[in-house]
Amino acid sequence: MGLEKTLAQVGFLTTTVDKLTNWARANSLWPMPMGLACCAIEMMAFAGPKYDAARFGSEVFRFSPRQSDLMIVAGWCTYKMAHAVKRIWDQMPDPKWCIAMGACASTGGMHRVYGVVQGIDNFLPVDVYIPGCPPRPEVVIHALQTIQNRVKTLHSVLQD
Repeated sequence: MGLEKTLAQVGFLTTTVDKLTNWARANSLWPMPMGLACCAIEMMAFAGPKYDAARFGSEVFRFSPRQSDLMIVAGWCTYKMAHAVKRIWDQMPDPKWCIAMGACASTGGMHRVYGVVQGIDNFLPVDVYIPGCPPRPEVVIHALQTIQNRVKTLHSVLQD
């Protein structure tokens, strides 16, 4: 601890590769938008200039799963569409995260019918649930910050 303080006073920055990598990942999350219903309008508002998602490194929505590391599922999902969403999720590189945006993506919402999945957590690992119908863009920003905090505390597989 004494050596680190001395180096910091001289003007050196000390860190680990894991912390540097996690910092870079957390500040450059590229969302894969899965706008399945009306919540997609609020997701587009989140990406607009008023809310400035660029300050969090998420200004660029990627429509290719191979370039994304954060999937935002907005709206209700039918069983037929669930297969396509799962296939896109599987094409995303690791590490990856998922946000269930809105009541429909989280629990099926008001759509209690046989053709609608009652929450995308039935086929995807969800990291953050956003309540609301539809949720405001401010809540999407809060969910993005929650994911960023989780990414910053990741540990390397080699350390475990």
